[in-house]
Amino acid sequence: MRYIFAVAAIFFATLLPAVAAVKQCPVGSYRLSDGATVDIAPSDPGTFRWRTFTGETGQLHPEKDGTWKSTYGWTERPDGTIVSFSDCARGEITFGHVTGKRIAFDVTNTTFSSGDVTLAGRLVLPKGTGRVPIVVLVHGSEHDSALTFYYLQRMFPAEGIGVFVYDKRGTGISGGTYTQNFSVLANDAVAAMNTAKRLAGPRLGRIGYQGGSEGGWVVPIAVNRAHVDFSIVSFGLAVNVLQEDRESVALDMYFHHRSAADTAKALKLARAGERVVETEGQHGYAAFDVLRKKYRSKPWYRDVHGDFLFVVLPLDKKHIIAAVKHYAVNTTPFHYDPMPTLEVSRTPQLWILGADDLDAPSAVTAKRITALIEQGKRYTLAVYPGAEHGMTEYESSATGDRGRVSTRYAPGYFHMMADFIRAGRIGARYGNATITQLPPHNQ
Repeated sequence: MRYIFAVAAIFFATLLPAVAAVKQCPVGSYRLSDGATVDIAPSDPGTFRWRTFTGETGQLHPEKDGTWKSTYGWTERPDGTIVSFSDCARGEITFGHVTGKRIAFDVTNTTFSSGDVTLAGRLVLPKGTGRVPIVVLVHGSEHDSALTFYYLQRMFPAEGIGVFVYDKRGTGISGGTYTQNFSVLANDAVAAMNTAKRLAGPRLGRIGYQGGSEGGWVVPIAVNRAHVDFSIVSFGLAVNVLQEDRESVALDMYFHHRSAADTAKALKLARAGERVVETEGQHGYAAFDVLRKKYRSKPWYRDVHGDFLFVVLPLDKKHIIAAVKHYAVNTTPFHYDPMPTLEVSRTPQLWILGADDLDAPSAVTAKRITALIEQGKRYTLAVYPGAEHGMTEYESSATGDRGRVSTRYAPGYFHMMADFIRAGRIGARYGNATITQLPPHNQ
């Protein structure tokens, strides 16, 4: 749950006004003259981010002459690409030395109800009258607006796939209170899916979900509540929230070459911190405080991050209580076991994991999904070596330690999802992913 606390909430609270101040007409997917597509999406204040369906990406920074200079991935190094845009009405782009035109879609903005909450959504279809598969995009734990920032709402329609995107309750222009209650969020996803079916009408082909991170807990619940044709979980988990944090701490120790003894101490610290978080600071604080004081001077202590442990490590009891109350930690089902839900599902599911994911460590999840496939479940597992949370590749640090600066999306990641949306099955090769699935005659 990468954004369980204030870090992302504060970031996006400052980001949204700045993004609104930037001229937004460049946002869109463009068909280039060489046949490729490139998507331009809002990014950090005053910038945009470009993405291709093959996984390359960069950040666009404004130049004094009205052009935009690209930097490589999420690094700050120029990649040599200069981008320029026409006026809004013409919708033209020059990407490097290649020209292109913004792709027009059939777009329907809407509101819909989930229980007593009104949510805002958008159906984006390729132009035309024929039937198309539709994927409903389900949130992670972020606080930002999907209607503003979800780039797949354009990248998939540019490939002939419809998308329904909506602002999670308590975010963007949707009503309600932000929550991390997986059951409530699954009901919202079902309501979104039913709305997409209604709006698509005769154009509806196959329909299903794609959810990343926290969406990996939400989507399997949703598919068991109302029939869909497929579901995709990207960098999600088949373990509970507390296990996620401990696995992340263990990976911290592994990537920093710490000993088994030091790892055991770090995990003891993690369990104590998790107890404080899950009880909203009411239990276990004294034991946690004793351990962090004991270990604070140890060389390995600086390498302890975890998925949410790092947030509480420097805080006193008063500030821990304030943080967990303000950021909806009280709605997080820390002990939710996703396996019973996965064991009874009849919906074909594609799980795409990064082998080096620090935020949602994938090793145990991969083993569990593999076991379900071996039992005959119509699940498919794809694991990308060297991929981080968000399915991005990254650079190692100068000292050889595990880095956190991403460079691009894993090759084949977007194509894999598109193939599964269209057919409920993928091919044998997508970049360097290791793929496990049932033989075709068992699908």
